[in-house]
Amino acid sequence: MSEERTESLTLRRVQFITAVVVSVILVAPLVMLFVASLKADRYEIMADMGSLRAFWVSDPTLSNFVEILSLEGSYAFGRYLLNSLIILAGTLVVGVTACSMAGFVLARGSIPGSAAILMVVIATYIIPQESIMMPLLLMVNRAGLGDGFLAQILPWAASPLYIFIFYQFFAQIPRDFYEAAVLDGAGPFKIWWSVYVPVSLPATATVAILMGIESWNQYLWPVLVTQTNYARPISVAIAGFFGQDDIFWNVAMAASVVMMIPILVVYLLFQRWFVSSFISSAIKG
Repeated sequence: MSEERTESLTLRRVQFITAVVVSVILVAPLVMLFVASLKADRYEIMADMGSLRAFWVSDPTLSNFVEILSLEGSYAFGRYLLNSLIILAGTLVVGVTACSMAGFVLARGSIPGSAAILMVVIATYIIPQESIMMPLLLMVNRAGLGDGFLAQILPWAASPLYIFIFYQFFAQIPRDFYEAAVLDGAGPFKIWWSVYVPVSLPATATVAILMGIESWNQYLWPVLVTQTNYARPISVAIAGFFGQDDIFWNVAMAASVVMMIPILVVYLLFQRWFVSSFISSAIKG
C-alpha cells in the first residue's frame, strides 16, 4: 500500500508541475501584453523585453486606452472596434440562423438526395478559404457590396463545419418529436423554431463561439474587400501599426488588449452550453 501511495503522490506531483508549467507558458504572453498596455513610455516596453521587468509596471496608466478608444485622432480605434462589433453581431445572427436551418433541413427534411448533399457540404470544408477569395471578391464587387459590412458578413455566414454540427445534433433528437409536431399541424419553420431551436443551445453555443472567433480574427479578407476606414475592422487597424517605421508599442499593446475583450465576453456568455456540448459528445462517443 505504501508503495502504491508513493507512486500515486509522485504522479500527482508530476501532473501538478506539468499543469503549472503549461499554464505559465500560456498565460505569460497575456500578462506581458496587459502590463505593456499600462506603460506610457513605448521605449520602456522594448527595454523591458527579455527580463522580468516585462511583467511589472511601476507607474500604470490608462492613457493608452483613452487614446485608442476615441473616435477621432491619430489612433481612433473606437471606430474600428465599433466596426468589428457590427461585423461580429451580424455574422453571429445571420450565420447561426442559416447554419441551424440548413442542419435542420438536412437532418429532418424530405429533400431527395439529402445524403449526397450532406457529403458535398462536408467535402467543401477541406477547400482552403484563400483559394476562393479572389472569385468571391469579384462576386462581392459585382454585387455592389465592396467596402461595406455586408461584404464581411454574408460570404462567411454559412460554413460546412457549422452546418454539420447542427446536423449531427438535430439527427440525434428522436424523430418522434418531429412527427408529433407534424400531427399537431405545425409547419417546418415552426417545428424548427419551436421544437428544435430551444433544445439546441449546446450546438448553438459551440457554433457561436467558433464562428465568433473566426469572424473576429479575420484579416486577409477585410484587407481585400475594404478600401476605406468606413467598415475596416480592428484587426486590420492593429496590423497597420507594424507597417510604420516608428512603432508606438504602448498604443499597439492597448489596442491588442481591447481586441481580446469582446471575444472573451462571447465565450463567457456561451461557456456553459459550450462545455456541456463537448461533455455530451464525449459521453455519446
